[in-house]
Amino acid sequence: MGKLHEKIDDNMRHFIESQRMFFVATAPSGSEGHVNLSPKGLDSFRVLDSKTVAYLDFIGSGAETIAHLRENGRIVIMMCAFEGPPRIVRFYGSGEVVEPEDASFRDLRPLFPGSDAARAIIRVEVNRIADSCGHGVPVYEYRQDRPQLFDWADRKGEQGRIRYQREKNSQSIDGLPALRWPDEQSG
Repeated sequence: MGKLHEKIDDNMRHFIESQRMFFVATAPSGSEGHVNLSPKGLDSFRVLDSKTVAYLDFIGSGAETIAHLRENGRIVIMMCAFEGPPRIVRFYGSGEVVEPEDASFRDLRPLFPGSDAARAIIRVEVNRIADSCGHGVPVYEYRQDRPQLFDWADRKGEQGRIRYQREKNSQSIDGLPALRWPDEQSG
């Protein structure tokens, strides 16, 4: 049976910290446009306080989450246990995109491992926390993180990453504005 939680307590924090993967879902406003669901990992999720979480957003082939958050702020993050006791937790809230040029980026960035593949930090003020059994989620064994993203970012170099993000991450597939900072960089 599902349960609602008022805040992220120590038990919930322990569950969060033991997960190696999570999913992020967003959608544009209105009935048009594409709903987005993205898998995330690579030690990128942090609990900031009992009602605030954040994750390091890496360079990708699209920027749907960023565009949707800029438009309406709605986001849900889901974690499910692939190892150990079954459990699913969803964090509903209002998300904010923190880009490298934003003052709060410098405060948040040290909380995450260093990587040239990072493009932003997504901070979420959580307004609903719900968990459920997770009995239908299969058991998987974690083996390792994939190195390809970091290798790709290293090969691109700083200017190559900026050009890539200018081309691929400035707007969503629906034409909504996404990342701002690549356009502000010299190229």
